[in-house]
Amino acid sequence: MHFSFLSLLRNAFSAHRDWPEQWRSPEPKPAYDVVIVGGGGHGLAAAYYLAAEFGIRDVAVVEKGWIGGGNTGRNTTIVRSNYLLEESEALYDHALKLWENLSQVLNYNVMFSPRGVMMLAHTTHDVQSFKRHFHANRLAGIDTEWLTPEEARDWCPGLNIARDIRYPIVGATLQKRGGVARHDAVAWGYARAASALGVDILENCEVTGIRRAADGSIEALDTTKGVIAAKKVGVSAAGHTSVVMDMAGVRMPIESFPLQALVSEPLKPIVSCVVMSNTIHAYISQSDKGDLVIGAGTDQYVSYSQTGGMQITAHTLDAICELFPVLRRVRMMRNWGGIVDTTADRSPILGTTPVPGLYVNCGWGTGGFKATPGAGHLLAATIAKGEPHPIAAPFSLDRFARGRLIDEAAAAAVAH
Repeated sequence: MHFSFLSLLRNAFSAHRDWPEQWRSPEPKPAYDVVIVGGGGHGLAAAYYLAAEFGIRDVAVVEKGWIGGGNTGRNTTIVRSNYLLEESEALYDHALKLWENLSQVLNYNVMFSPRGVMMLAHTTHDVQSFKRHFHANRLAGIDTEWLTPEEARDWCPGLNIARDIRYPIVGATLQKRGGVARHDAVAWGYARAASALGVDILENCEVTGIRRAADGSIEALDTTKGVIAAKKVGVSAAGHTSVVMDMAGVRMPIESFPLQALVSEPLKPIVSCVVMSNTIHAYISQSDKGDLVIGAGTDQYVSYSQTGGMQITAHTLDAICELFPVLRRVRMMRNWGGIVDTTADRSPILGTTPVPGLYVNCGWGTGGFKATPGAGHLLAATIAKGEPHPIAAPFSLDRFARGRLIDEAAAAAVAH
């Protein structure tokens, strides 16, 4: 069904009881041309672009739980492209350009809100680092501004720019095109659009093994719903990528950590943009419902737990109260955790693997959500053509053997 004012009006007369299911829930076919492992935003986007742009519609997305139940539904929804290195700038700005028209393309409101992303500088080192990013972005044609503390406060009223706090704000960068989007809507929008093009979305279908043919190429997947043969397999399983890839005999240079976030009680509009601070390790934005969305860095220890340590949350709230004293008495409602996969250079892995027919998209660390449309599009292009897309080529798996690292540890910021 095409969403429109008329369809909304028509369904209002039936108390909205006649809306169809947003995507089909078929039983698995014995074989597909392409199977995507992982039903999050990246995997669903890849399936959609395979069908919509490359005409490959014999595609299945297998997800061990429910659509959007992994990191897609467990993040803080920040979107930006102000990274340092040319390879990263091209990658994330490709994604940001897709974000800008995504609701129209999918005919589904993903609630993308370019309200601006502000990154605070507190020390001389911060200023030097951020101005380096600022000039690199300007050279690449990416919008970035340098703000004084007063300009930062004017852009986000309530920000504490007093000089006597532990880490006084001495400047900030601002990307006005950056902002937030609704994570659930992104997953649902891609799932709905992909399903309409013939993609099978298989929920509660966990991959338990990967079969390889005599020549070493991909042959089939063992799943909890039976064996599914596939000519090509794309793995986009975020924190569990190393587990899935190990089934094919491929060792991945990634580590998995819990990453926590929390939300407050709903408030009237008070935080007008996304505010991030590397130095005091916290970031904050306000959702359309009014709750404050707060996050921090990863836990200190590798783990597949989605719980995380309470000291991380406590430290983060201390930092937020320092940045915004007006929020000291606001009550927190709930917190949650996701599992992020990080690489040594804090840049993703996207492309082919040593196994013919097996492709991988992982290592996004704490910033995978912002890349959702771009990562999905580049993975789809790589699978369809059998070779890396030019934007994705620098992020190949073999860069760790070649020493061609893309060090974005600073630009990845506190958790983005």
